[in-house]
Amino acid sequence: MRYLVTGGAGFIGSNIVDELVRRGHDVTVLDDLSSGKEENLASVRRKIKFRIGSIIDLAHAQEALKGVDYVIHLAARTSVPKSVQDPVETNLVNIDGTLNMLVAARDAKVKRFVYAASSSAYGETPVLPKVETMQVAPISPYGITKYVGELYAQVFGRVYGLGNASVRYFNVFGPRQDPSSQYSGVLSRFMLAAIRKEPLTIYGDGGQTRDFTYVANIVDETLRACEAEAGSGQVFNGGTGARITLNEVVKLLEKIIGRKIPVAYEPPRAGDIRDSQADISLAQKVLGYKPSVLFEEGLKLTWEWYKSAYDRH
Repeated sequence: MRYLVTGGAGFIGSNIVDELVRRGHDVTVLDDLSSGKEENLASVRRKIKFRIGSIIDLAHAQEALKGVDYVIHLAARTSVPKSVQDPVETNLVNIDGTLNMLVAARDAKVKRFVYAASSSAYGETPVLPKVETMQVAPISPYGITKYVGELYAQVFGRVYGLGNASVRYFNVFGPRQDPSSQYSGVLSRFMLAAIRKEPLTIYGDGGQTRDFTYVANIVDETLRACEAEAGSGQVFNGGTGARITLNEVVKLLEKIIGRKIPVAYEPPRAGDIRDSQADISLAQKVLGYKPSVLFEEGLKLTWEWYKSAYDRH
């Protein structure tokens, strides 16, 4: 099968590309390298087609989609705090860019368009775990843009017959997540700080909970969403069904590393959610999805990767 992965040079995208290549599929990556890195694809670079281009350019999207069977659409501005600072740019990439990809996918008559949605759509709704039928209530421009992408995908299914599925990712972590920015995923920043023996920064009191999901689980679920016959037109949570506080994460990391880690607590950031946990029963039932890597094992694997990639001593 021929797959197009937008944002395929990014953290999650490159892990998906690796697995598609391993399975013997024909893969094209479309990425503008605004946050993705070509080096993330180093091990498969000769086995894929790589196109540098932006999803906000419809012509790029149409060219990349020629002859493609499945689209996995990950390209996005993914930072909540950045979306608060610059909602216009987040809207341009996440909504206009997604619409371009859907139009191009419709015209190319792809079998299915799988959209990387976000748990941020749920916002601060107090009910846990989050179930797909709940009323959405995003509290950041990022959350709004990611939810609109789901709606657009479903409308393209109804109006144009485009096969589609959305997976709401819950706090994905693992190898290749870029720790270099204050906007990066919290676990990647924890890893880099621990390697440098610097204090970990936690925004808030550390009691906030997340359904941290190791990237291999998300790769598996996303590919299942491409293939499951009954999956079209549906939205699935992409998590593990568990949650853990950031303070507990620090304790586990100390256990893995074998030493105490200092923590600096800062005021909470605008748009950040207090608690998050996925109900994954729909994905289990329709996709046959079951997380294969649980949190502590994923944290160990991630630590080992960061040590090999960033520890220069």
